[in-house]
Amino acid sequence: MGRILLSLAHMGGDEREYVREAFDTNWVVPLGPNVNGFESDLEQWLNRHSDHENYVVALSAGTAALHLGLVMLGVGKGDEVICQSFTFAASANPITYQGATPVFVDSEADTWNMDPELLEEAIVDRMNKTGKKPKAIIPVHLYGYPAKLSQLMAVAHKYDIPVLEDSAEAMGSTYDGLHCGTFGRFGVMSFNGNKMITTSGGGALICRSKSDADRVKFYATQARENFPYYQHENIGYNYRLSNVCAGIGRGQMKVVDQHVARRNEIHRMYVSMLSGVDGIKVMEPKADKPSSPNFWLSCICVDAASIGGKDYTQLSALLGSHDIETRPLWKPMHLQPVFSQAPAYVNGVSERMFNCGLCLPSGPMVTDDDVDRIVSIIKGFAGH
Repeated sequence: MGRILLSLAHMGGDEREYVREAFDTNWVVPLGPNVNGFESDLEQWLNRHSDHENYVVALSAGTAALHLGLVMLGVGKGDEVICQSFTFAASANPITYQGATPVFVDSEADTWNMDPELLEEAIVDRMNKTGKKPKAIIPVHLYGYPAKLSQLMAVAHKYDIPVLEDSAEAMGSTYDGLHCGTFGRFGVMSFNGNKMITTSGGGALICRSKSDADRVKFYATQARENFPYYQHENIGYNYRLSNVCAGIGRGQMKVVDQHVARRNEIHRMYVSMLSGVDGIKVMEPKADKPSSPNFWLSCICVDAASIGGKDYTQLSALLGSHDIETRPLWKPMHLQPVFSQAPAYVNGVSERMFNCGLCLPSGPMVTDDDVDRIVSIIKGFAGH
């Protein structure tokens, strides 16, 4: 039996043709027809479930998209940016690139995403302590589970703070019928090798206007001014996606809906097959409005007290011994040594989840037989 991986990239078949075209035309540098086509494909796909027009800029990574979103929001030295604590470091690192300070806000228990009440508490407290509002808010749709967007956006509007929506894990997730990533002033997508679709490595920034998208492209191509020679009046970045990688993305767009559907099927199998197993709970979000997660990764919580003190680390080791890859939930940013001095508003939710949670294989390459094998080992571990 082969190793069962957490979230392996899956090619649909047409990727090769777009990449071959890039090589045949010698268009292997950044920018080119595949980049334009990929951006157009993404826009058409997003706009199927949106209440406004979206404009997409294809970039070298989701981290680059977050960084340029902060640049576009004018974040600079001395500013504070509120960021969800329960997330990957890439959500917070770009804040420091701008010389700003991250302010971490813990999660609520229903979706494991930013707590709207704690968000408002943090805003008020930062205003009292610093005399100014935080410059931006970065909520995250953790593991593809939509946050309580209506409540988060209401707080953001109340204090007139722009939202940079981190949807790196949430491509294909919808909230109240609309795509995650289209609610904030800007939205972030990731096409890393383990995401819903891949461009090998890459990302995109979702913009509300063409003028914003054009400005992002300007910053992403070294901020070169429109002169016959190289003139630069702003600091720029080398962040555009290559034409070759965009070709992979064009092929992937033809199977993105299939990938979302398959991950949903896998999640439903885990829920059904692990129902009633003592000490094992499949994590299912409880959104405040109708939502459809992409179930990028299906996660479980291991209650050690219910199964003789055995914890998630032991289950992970057991699955690993059977060539099954798992991963702990993200370690909250307010617990990371690199951010030990950053302000944090916590309630214990993310720490509890980190201390019990495990991500299970969830990618489109995972078969029904794989799920059966994984579940059988988990049940044995729990003494079921």
